[in-house]
Amino acid sequence: MQYTYPEPADVGIQIPPHLMVDRFSSGFLHALKGGQLTEVEMMRLSFREGFRAGKLYLRDLRREMGILEFPMKAQVRIRACH
Repeated sequence: MQYTYPEPADVGIQIPPHLMVDRFSSGFLHALKGGQLTEVEMMRLSFREGFRAGKLYLRDLRREMGILEFPMKAQVRIRACH
């Protein structure tokens, strides 16, 4: 199944003039696909800002849909001693 993801301009996000448009859009799309920042190229400012905008857009979209987030996101490790 092929998905269609919106561009930043389609959802009302304006790209600041000091950022690279293609990198910003790549970061935005990567966030919408559920990716994580794992590579060196992803640490560049334009990509990170696009990624952040994508994550914030998803959070707002989920809130509008009534999907609530848990107050704490953490991993719990339990170790049994004998």
